[in-house]
Amino acid sequence: MLFSRKIEPIALDIGSTFIKLVHLKGSERNFHLAKFGMIPLPPEVIVEGAVMDAGRVVDAIKELLATNKVRTKEAVISVSGSSVIIKRISVTDMTDEELAESIKWEAEQYIPFSIDDVNIDFQKLGPGAVEGQADVLLVAVKKDKINDYVNLVKEAGLEPVIMDVDAFALANMYELNYDVGPGVAALLNVGATVMNINILKDGLSTFTRDITVGGNRYTEAIQKDFGLAYEDAERVKRGDDVDGVDREQASGVISSVTEDIVAEIQRSFEFFRSTSGNEKVEQVLLSGGCARIRSFSTILGERLEVPVEITNPFKNVRVDPKKFNPAFMEEAGPMAAVAVGLAIRRPGDR
Repeated sequence: MLFSRKIEPIALDIGSTFIKLVHLKGSERNFHLAKFGMIPLPPEVIVEGAVMDAGRVVDAIKELLATNKVRTKEAVISVSGSSVIIKRISVTDMTDEELAESIKWEAEQYIPFSIDDVNIDFQKLGPGAVEGQADVLLVAVKKDKINDYVNLVKEAGLEPVIMDVDAFALANMYELNYDVGPGVAALLNVGATVMNINILKDGLSTFTRDITVGGNRYTEAIQKDFGLAYEDAERVKRGDDVDGVDREQASGVISSVTEDIVAEIQRSFEFFRSTSGNEKVEQVLLSGGCARIRSFSTILGERLEVPVEITNPFKNVRVDPKKFNPAFMEEAGPMAAVAVGLAIRRPGDR
């Protein structure tokens, strides 16, 4: 072929309450935003990453593509949750080719699923603590989860060219937009039903965990306490006034749920500290829908005693203010962190 088309795929972050679409054009440190949109999903269509109603998700993707006039057919997607296992392991030092041959057998002792039911990938991180050993980041994802998401985008008329993991997409977004220096930083993406934690030391992932807890806990607590429908509970969560709901009482419910979620985060940070030679997280970058809850970042910073910053995934991306409303970008930006990390991927990279 004399001329080959440069593939710049769209990114789809398929969450439990929203599907986010990002299309970046360019490369390296010279990306500009071509498309950005979101569409809500009804409750119970996707639960903790499991697709319960494929037809409605496919319809939502098609509507999102049409609304944003997307012509690109190639897509990057990702998975997270209990079907994803990420572990840092030590193996006998060997070449990448040798490791590719033996990783399946190495993985068996670390994965709680049948080895035949998962797709496995790995990345060598460097020499291990013991001479002759190497540290490797092992990733295993259940095949049925991958197939579910691949089928969704195919039915919507797209061709999935890369399958990623939310936690790694966050790391890509971070590397694009922030100065990755020495020290320990935690990337925290708190969605509706799943929370992704990726702790980086000197820019490398050293601890990742997906926890099935998120912003829907607020909605459920508000519904229970005030007897509201789902849509009204969501409005209260966002800080809007709803008839019959006392703002101060609602604030108390929201703070109580925040304390519960922050306690989950604290436990993960303590586990990281106990298994990493007493390393302490020095900075937290917060993204996901919960970043928009007013008291969340404040309480998180107070409990962890660590600076917490709301993520701006478009910080180093050129965004035309005439095409994308700045107020909307500021409001929706934290929800686009995973999608931006996916959007910088290109077929053939690693």
